[in-house]
Amino acid sequence: MLFVPSVTYSSCCHTMNCMQQTQNCGVAYDLCQLKLVNFEAHDNHLYHETQGFSEKHLVVRRGKPFKFTLMFDDKWSPYTESLVLEVRLGNMAWKAPVHFADEQFCTQRWTAKIYPGNMHSESVTIHLCSPVLSSVGVYDLLLHIETTQYRRSYAVGVFVLLCNPWLIHDPVYMQDNDEIQEYIKSDYGVIFMGTNLNICQRPWSFGQYEPGVLEACLKLLQISPQHLHDKFSDYTHRGDPVYISRVVCAMVNCQDDLGILQGKWQGSCEDGVRPTEWSGSADILQRWVSSNFSPVRYGQCWVFASVLCTVMRVLGIPSRVVTVFNAAHDCNANGKIEEYYSSTGEKLNMSRDSIWNFHVWVECWMRRPDLSGEFDGWQVVDPTPQEKSAGTYRCGPCSVAAVQHRVLGNAFDTPFICASVDADVERLIVRSGAVVSRKVDKEAVGQLIYTKSIGSDGPENLTQTYKSKRWKFQSSHSEGDRMMNRSCLMPTNEGGGDMMMMNRSCLMPTNEGGDSSSSLEVSLKIDGEPIMGESIRVCVTVTNQTSNPRVLMEYLNAQIKEYNSHAHESFWKTHKEVHLMPHDVLKLQHTIPPSEYELAVAGDDIVNLAVVIEDVGTEERVLDSQEFNLTSPEINIEIEGGDSIQMRSEHTVQVSFTNKFTKALRGAVLTVEGSGLLKGKHEASLHLLKPGEKIEKQVSIMASSPGTKLLMAKFSHSNSPNAVSRTFHKVTVT
Repeated sequence: MLFVPSVTYSSCCHTMNCMQQTQNCGVAYDLCQLKLVNFEAHDNHLYHETQGFSEKHLVVRRGKPFKFTLMFDDKWSPYTESLVLEVRLGNMAWKAPVHFADEQFCTQRWTAKIYPGNMHSESVTIHLCSPVLSSVGVYDLLLHIETTQYRRSYAVGVFVLLCNPWLIHDPVYMQDNDEIQEYIKSDYGVIFMGTNLNICQRPWSFGQYEPGVLEACLKLLQISPQHLHDKFSDYTHRGDPVYISRVVCAMVNCQDDLGILQGKWQGSCEDGVRPTEWSGSADILQRWVSSNFSPVRYGQCWVFASVLCTVMRVLGIPSRVVTVFNAAHDCNANGKIEEYYSSTGEKLNMSRDSIWNFHVWVECWMRRPDLSGEFDGWQVVDPTPQEKSAGTYRCGPCSVAAVQHRVLGNAFDTPFICASVDADVERLIVRSGAVVSRKVDKEAVGQLIYTKSIGSDGPENLTQTYKSKRWKFQSSHSEGDRMMNRSCLMPTNEGGGDMMMMNRSCLMPTNEGGDSSSSLEVSLKIDGEPIMGESIRVCVTVTNQTSNPRVLMEYLNAQIKEYNSHAHESFWKTHKEVHLMPHDVLKLQHTIPPSEYELAVAGDDIVNLAVVIEDVGTEERVLDSQEFNLTSPEINIEIEGGDSIQMRSEHTVQVSFTNKFTKALRGAVLTVEGSGLLKGKHEASLHLLKPGEKIEKQVSIMASSPGTKLLMAKFSHSNSPNAVSRTFHKVTVT
């Protein structure tokens, strides 16, 4: 049989062309002819919860019937002419003879039915239902009109089939409707960033209803290495959300394929977009498609995760973005993160292991038929290219329940995720090549794990879902010694600093200042909320737990670090001698003025602050440290009539920044932009912005599609070019 390309409809109806007409023995027989098909797009999209996905495609969910109406040039006779539907996905095909409704739809095979009252003189409405485990993709729909001797065939059109979290037999079924609304239908999210001491919220527009986003997500599946290597195998496995998440996770980064995003954590981003500038997934996906699948520059963990969340929600798999504060990156898989400090409190880059102040990944909801039922539910899927999984840069899906109970043998990548949320931190002070102090912190890693709450912008604390069962990696002393004496590490600028990775094989183990009971207790605390442009106030508390007076040296050191890397060189340090009476408690107050940090600290940087207290007589040393971020000054955004606007209606937005600093700011620039609301960037500038003075920009916004959009405002000045303030403002379009 000759097959021609299917006809894609641009509205609810389209006319038909016959694909082929077969005759027998040369005797002509006049079959009825199909001339028009109505895909009932409005009703189907409403019934299948797919409103807004596409104006070009019929989008439906598996395991649930959808309807379409066939219109003939003459009355169709069900007694002499049979209707047979054929569904095609690539080279795979399934036939569904059309029956009159006399039983329930079968969820194990393609089924087509006509209900009483759905037949008229020259038209018939057919309900077609896919198997519940059908593969996600774009299907061709064909119609065969048959008698015992003849068949006429038509290419009816195409439809998109997605997973169905509303259907109990679907592996992505989610019982609670509020959860489905949040994790499937909502196109808006909140990402938590910063440090656990000063958590920042960044809104994100997932944008699954923006033009071209559905098509981009489907194209991602078509150009994956799995599909290009073996189309039949790929199509066969696309019914499994575990398989889909593995494919999509790898395709969000571009390390191994034609993936969406290229990561960058150091250096200039002038040849692309800084990761901090993105506010939504739609712009990224649209750029990727329009560039013929060249990677979009640039992303970091929250960008990778947010784009993955968009793709998974589009494909029908419930997903949410999750932030782990103090996430461990355990390169050597020993469950321990070593941090090295000098005897004066300077953090040293001596380990390839690291702790990210925050790391963002995605949880996807699905059953795990490859595991036992206790591991169903939320699964970690992490597209940030850190380590390879089965030879490809991806991570997961890893059952959160497996992490909680530390079932390390479960697929996929469970040991790596376990270390990310629960590794031990060993902090060592190094002096003249010897370890002179050692302290193990079992609580620092994974201190908080947050996601957006259902129905609000506040956080939901997920920490106990990962960590309620206490467990730690086991490593022998001999393994630790081998790690201490492994081969020399080469100099590196990893982490953006200028310090070199030191030769760990030169470090000599010592019991001096070990992790046993100390006669000094030291704590470091940041007073109040650190705000850019204001002084940072620090309090060091020292307790003498002996009956002897003591002469101590206090060393305090501040360094800049990016959220995911090692510390840079110190930008501020101080030291002094202090005297402490027996069993006395001493509070040492310090202030870091803006002049000491404003040239070094960028808006998204983290400050590592460490104190070392040394007993001059005994040489006992005790360390404490804190890492924190500075809050940027506020930018005000006001929308005429409120934050809910009508589609295709023009609204005025007033954006302003007031200089609350004590000095004038030179070269002040206020920038406003917003995907789906504004075209391009809109700027206001002042040569000099005096204390108390305001810079303003008025813009007009208009949205052409419904959903949640984001306006982004940015303020910068030449006094401190790195100290950029950003604000994201949510706009609801109805």
